[in-house]
Amino acid sequence: MQNIIQKDSKIAVLCGGMSSEREISLRSGNNVLKALHELGYHNAEIVDVTPDIMNNLKGFEYAYNTLHGKFGEDGCIQGVLEILKIPYTGCGVMASSICMNKEYTKKVMSTAGLPLITSVYLLENEDPTEKVKDLHFPLMIKPVSEGSSFGMSKVNNEAELIKAVEEARKYNSEILIEEYLVGIAATVGVLENNNRTFATEILELRPKNEWYDYEAKYTKGMTEFILPAELTEEMTEKVKANAIKAFKVCGCSGVSRVDFLIVDDVPYILEINTNPGMTDTSDLPAQAEACGISYNQLVEMILKSAGLNK
Repeated sequence: MQNIIQKDSKIAVLCGGMSSEREISLRSGNNVLKALHELGYHNAEIVDVTPDIMNNLKGFEYAYNTLHGKFGEDGCIQGVLEILKIPYTGCGVMASSICMNKEYTKKVMSTAGLPLITSVYLLENEDPTEKVKDLHFPLMIKPVSEGSSFGMSKVNNEAELIKAVEEARKYNSEILIEEYLVGIAATVGVLENNNRTFATEILELRPKNEWYDYEAKYTKGMTEFILPAELTEEMTEKVKANAIKAFKVCGCSGVSRVDFLIVDDVPYILEINTNPGMTDTSDLPAQAEACGISYNQLVEMILKSAGLNK
């Protein structure tokens, strides 16, 4: 099922915002705006999200959400749009808030038996050295509600752990600590179209750095992209099926991207991104294109999901 959205509808392309991912969001928003204009939605406009957003959205009929990070992917802007009765793209309030928090995402996915890396959840005042006693170094330190690898690091011992937790807490007071595993990094988009949920082609990521950090994500040439991923047919189907299962169990709608680390034939799910990037170098547009879906077609497909995220 999709909405029929008239070409003369007034559409707010929400971008920018107040998170650490502001610049990436602006790039996504401007790309989406260009596509909407090319598709004939000439009343689409950029709306940079500020604390005055409720006043700035007056008169708009739809919202195309290209915000990334805090306030944009965590249910906050979704709640504002619900109050204003403006249909919006992507996931609803609950799915957005769950998936923004890596620990809550893992708890929900665990109920469906999806494979997850061993981890602990570190609260604001807890001692990290005590918390990780049952884990094995090296470890990955992740702010629990942050994107684009901000605040993430790999540590090999307790001294590095303490320093890394201090750095991560600049982004979030609560931290997810996972065992560091070596495997195949992969990501797959999940889309809805005409009442059908489907997975895109799988993108395999081979970063030049030790892991897929901010530099590897956003610096040209720092990651080799294999599309479709060089996986067995059996693993390909397993990853796609698990991505769709994760999408559904977390209550996602419209669009998401599910990240994996495949280790010894086990496709561990790392997280769900409910508002994937739409920049020139973003994963989702490339994954869609590998399925025969152009950038403009992808934008319109996501647009037509507006309001279906109840």
